[in-house]
Amino acid sequence: MKKLPSCSLVTPTYNWPQALELLLLSIMNQSILPNEVIIADDGSKENTKQLIADFQKKFPVPLIHIWQEDVKNRKPRIMNKAIAAANYEYIVEIDGDIIMNNHFVEDHLTFAEKGHYLFGSRVNIQKPLLPELFSKKIIHFNLFSKGIKKRGRTIRFPFLMNFAKSLTKRSSKLRGCNMSFWRADFIKVNGFNEDLVGWGIDDSEMIQRLHNIGIKGKRLKYAGIANHIYHQEQSKSQLEINNEIERLTTENKLTFIEKGINQYL
Repeated sequence: MKKLPSCSLVTPTYNWPQALELLLLSIMNQSILPNEVIIADDGSKENTKQLIADFQKKFPVPLIHIWQEDVKNRKPRIMNKAIAAANYEYIVEIDGDIIMNNHFVEDHLTFAEKGHYLFGSRVNIQKPLLPELFSKKIIHFNLFSKGIKKRGRTIRFPFLMNFAKSLTKRSSKLRGCNMSFWRADFIKVNGFNEDLVGWGIDDSEMIQRLHNIGIKGKRLKYAGIANHIYHQEQSKSQLEINNEIERLTTENKLTFIEKGINQYL
């Protein structure tokens, strides 16, 4: 058996402690635990801080809370700070509104490969299930669970990953809520671009720079299963500006940005 990399699981959060609680419960239920968990908090209020403090008393690995002042959406900045503070070689990135299958971390580490990053898909937990989801603290889903969409994505059959192909181009199926990469590769391209503000593009723009230095992607299918909790869409008012930044990154084959993780290393 190959030696699995050491890893930091990093998750952004913002003022949704109910969802964060289910994510943290699903981390505690993992078949293989990450070496540490870092919560990248973009300015949540006291109730999120208290939730994290309560979990820190019983968590099986170090649970680190990195907070910044709430000044609109600055996810790239807080994620850079969190990954700068990470102590381990491999980064698993998961959104704060995800409930992980109990083999999620194991799958990301098993299929981690030098010169590659991984990205997975998600099962959608629908709005009508939310009252029961939060009251019963549901963290287990399968093909027959009620209240979900894309239920075929609940099927785990990791053997099929042995036939996964390396991708030289960024996939349109990339979702930042479920991906992993080598910390050294992330630092090489200077992490997330802090010129991106508001919702969207930060993950895919960073991944494009990884491709520009020759890193390839692999899509996790039938492995790395993530269940996404329904929420209203965020404002896309900055999307046009962010799309233009990503277009220039792609066309000009940019490999390094000015405002990135180097500010915190």
